[in-house]
Amino acid sequence: MIAAMKKTSLPCLAVVLCLVVSAHAGNACDGLMPVRGFCIAAPHPADLNKFIVFIDRELAPRHVNTLVLRVDYNYQYQSHPELAGRDALSRDDVKKLVAACRKDGIRIIPHINLLGHQSFHATLGSLLRQYPEFDETPWVKMPKEYNPAKADGLYCKSYCPLHPKVHDVIFPVIDELCDVFEADAFHAGMDEVFYLGEDKCPRCAGRDKAELFAEEVRRIHDHLQQHGRSLWIWGDRLLDGKTTGVGIWEGSYNNTYRAIDMIPKDITICDWHYNEPVPTAAYFAIKGFNVVTCPWKSAPCAVAQADDMAKWRATATPPMKDHFQGMMQTVWSGANTFLENDYVGKGSPTNCWNCFTGLFDEMSKLEKSATPIKP
Repeated sequence: MIAAMKKTSLPCLAVVLCLVVSAHAGNACDGLMPVRGFCIAAPHPADLNKFIVFIDRELAPRHVNTLVLRVDYNYQYQSHPELAGRDALSRDDVKKLVAACRKDGIRIIPHINLLGHQSFHATLGSLLRQYPEFDETPWVKMPKEYNPAKADGLYCKSYCPLHPKVHDVIFPVIDELCDVFEADAFHAGMDEVFYLGEDKCPRCAGRDKAELFAEEVRRIHDHLQQHGRSLWIWGDRLLDGKTTGVGIWEGSYNNTYRAIDMIPKDITICDWHYNEPVPTAAYFAIKGFNVVTCPWKSAPCAVAQADDMAKWRATATPPMKDHFQGMMQTVWSGANTFLENDYVGKGSPTNCWNCFTGLFDEMSKLEKSATPIKP
């Protein structure tokens, strides 16, 4: 199936895309791919102006319309100032970003890693550093130097979703971040959750991991909905790793995948595959979710994924079509590291900037080959 779905020739796409009618009368780009996204860590104050120039010079001309900013604790929170990192963005800094994106017609969706990714390698994140009682696995100690073979299998810690006070901390932070970014959606991460429902946890022991994951997704979703906001999450924990054959990062091997039938359908799923164009976006769409496909470093993979997304949007039944929402390039480094390395051509040619340009060049070709039918 994967081999069959990898790539569709442009001539064939030109035929099927003649059926596509722009969903937004003023922008044919939005008709082909409603989400034309870019995901990156929020810049630190010293890099803010350089990042805004990048938005104006590179994102806006390519009609990027969605910017997922991985802010996490790179903001001077007033609700919980103890969580703010050093050299974090101020309110005025954020407002400069908001104004720049509004000028270029770009929707900002702020991101905080929730549930999983509360540590990385030998570094504990702000939430568990300030509130160690929230740790799902306090008996797993952080290594002085990260070595996956000698770290109790540790990849990244989780907070316990059943701790009675954890949401008293994270919900005010979410609200504050969404308010300052004037956001109508929030990205909660929720990827690569390896510690959940642990036998030693006094609250989670014996609980079904899929139910625990789904309950946390619903809590966050319902809280956002009260404020008129929607939820985005990464999709890997909702994929059965064994059935799909993807690795432990791209799919679940601890049964959380069954949560896909326990969570609200108005959540947007960011479906990431970085080496092969695994066609799991179709699975999420069939399950009733809006889905955005997310590449990283491989331009050939991203091109094949864009071709698939365009084909699905052109050939799907009316109830299914709008679930295929488009593409989002991901960058997994700091904003300054990206601007100083990948963006200026340092290092390997297999990088996220070359993937981005390859992806958006392909989408431009697809747009030019599409001939909307006049009403």
